[in-house]
Amino acid sequence: MEEKEYFDQFEEKLQLELLKLCTSKGVLEGTLLSSEDIDERWKEYAPHYMADSVSQINQYPAAAMAWAGYVGMAVAHRWDEDWEQYATEPYEKLHGKEGFDDMDEHIVQEILGLKLDSEVATKMEDTMRSCAHLAISLIRHEQIEAQSTKAFYIFARTTRAMFRIGASLELKRLGYHFEKVNLNDLPQA
Repeated sequence: MEEKEYFDQFEEKLQLELLKLCTSKGVLEGTLLSSEDIDERWKEYAPHYMADSVSQINQYPAAAMAWAGYVGMAVAHRWDEDWEQYATEPYEKLHGKEGFDDMDEHIVQEILGLKLDSEVATKMEDTMRSCAHLAISLIRHEQIEAQSTKAFYIFARTTRAMFRIGASLELKRLGYHFEKVNLNDLPQA
């Protein structure tokens, strides 16, 4: 139980720091936008994502983490577009022509419908890179032995946080936001 608490605390701290970073960049407004449907999708995709990304950690740690954010963007976009149609879309549909290696570009162009050199896509790439480097810094601060079980679980928690940030970024881009609701203004039943 003690280890689970440690991982929970790490993920919570990471998520908060990522949210602060994205807010400072003007791409979020201090609140993580989310949906249960989107979060549930990660549970299905995570084993596949981990299988793809674990082999990339040593050579491309930022990409191994950042691509999870792109997966979050894709899922959020599909959720908004037509969830009934995409709710069971297999993970492999997020791959590009080169599989995992160009997943980010595939998602940006083919799913989000953006040109890679557009201002929005460039800002997205900069944000994901910054988030990944922040995550790497927080992980290094933990001084976890590389290739240990603990390192694997920290990586898994990091990718989930990155997925959630990516989903939030896309929801924000699509115009979603939280509004305070006064319960007195709601119609009475």
